[in-house]
Amino acid sequence: MDRIIGIDYGRKRTGVAVSDPLGIFAIALDTVQSAKIIEYLESYCEKERVASFVVGWPVNMDNTPSEAAADVRGFLARLAKAFPGIPVELEDERFTSVLAHRAMIDGGMKPKDRRDKSSVDRISASIILQGWLDRKNGGINFAVSNQFVPDSLSDKVTKKKKKR
Repeated sequence: MDRIIGIDYGRKRTGVAVSDPLGIFAIALDTVQSAKIIEYLESYCEKERVASFVVGWPVNMDNTPSEAAADVRGFLARLAKAFPGIPVELEDERFTSVLAHRAMIDGGMKPKDRRDKSSVDRISASIILQGWLDRKNGGINFAVSNQFVPDSLSDKVTKKKKKR
């Protein structure tokens, strides 16, 4: 099946994520210098079939485009020119950096490693893509839904161990 690429475009760096072949899960893939992102995507598309791109759209709390939207618009024009046959979807990217930092903390990443901005970019791209995939799949968030955890494991997943 075709892959879906998630993109968190930034002035200096761009985070890239990819869906699994079934289009259920987003996987953080890479962080690329923004000046080289089109070349990177061309190389990726030579190896894998890509169904669409999902690009983070920077908006303010009042739903107006943020200052970064001008940079993203320029990128969208270059993306459409380089890949005219691949559709591009926009996804609200509010709070993705905050969520990425939270995921790194919750995942046990050391403070020194969390300061690496490239990690934040690729994790943000996966959060952007996962949000889009969840909506596309009927609003079900497969990554955290208890309905997909077998009953025999659900207590181990949802309940904390008691301290002795």
